[in-house]
Amino acid sequence: MTAARAVWSAAGMSAPVAVVTGASRGIGKRLCADLAVAGYDVVCVARTRRAAPGKLPGTVDETAEAVERAGRRAMAVGVDVQDEAAVAALAERLYAEWGRCDVVVNNAAVAPPRPALDDAVKRWRLAVDVNLNGPFYLMYHLCPRMAAGGGGRVVNVSSGAAVTPSFGRPSYTATKLALEGLTQALAHELAGRVAVNCIRIDMAIWTEGFDATLPADFDTSWFEDAVIMSDAVLWLSQQDLAFTGQILTLGELRRQGVVRPPTRAGRA
Repeated sequence: MTAARAVWSAAGMSAPVAVVTGASRGIGKRLCADLAVAGYDVVCVARTRRAAPGKLPGTVDETAEAVERAGRRAMAVGVDVQDEAAVAALAERLYAEWGRCDVVVNNAAVAPPRPALDDAVKRWRLAVDVNLNGPFYLMYHLCPRMAAGGGGRVVNVSSGAAVTPSFGRPSYTATKLALEGLTQALAHELAGRVAVNCIRIDMAIWTEGFDATLPADFDTSWFEDAVIMSDAVLWLSQQDLAFTGQILTLGELRRQGVVRPPTRAGRA
């Protein structure tokens, strides 16, 4: 399977719509571009609207431009997923302007690098608000509308850190594990109406943000390309609504042939 596989081609019908958070760079940006190639109109959600000196490259508007270059509609939305009112307004705008939502990818996340007990409490709250509350707000405000419109799919993005207490970032581990639990609980609540699944990233994927946390001489040549996440998300978007409540690793999806063979995107 490749990320470019088309999911929509029927003349006279509106294209499916995907919402992707954390869309200004990294995995989120790649997901938006590949979803567009596959036939989705894409709502690109991120905080970063303008490039700034000293900040990582990439803005949500640049991602939206990439979607449009692929021939699809793009909606660039500068929203912090911690802000429930802003997420609610996003849902209202989406349905007022486009009238549907088929796929939600909760990709935005933060990973405070210090041990929890040595860090400020506000950093713990930040991780909870972005990594757990943010996905809940998206599901809270979009899933009922998706269900009323005939169904949809949610893909939450977790990490191998969820089951690795020694990872060294306790707030990230705790919130990702909680997100997996929330995935399964809402899958049960929404059974038959909206499929809710989770991809646990169990291999290193090169992104600008991850790279920025590593020493300059760290060998990332073995890191994977973010396209493997597109493979997984597009596959999940095409599964029956009965396929829900699953916590899937990229490794097992590769063994099943869903995710392409090893890619290399890092620097030597």
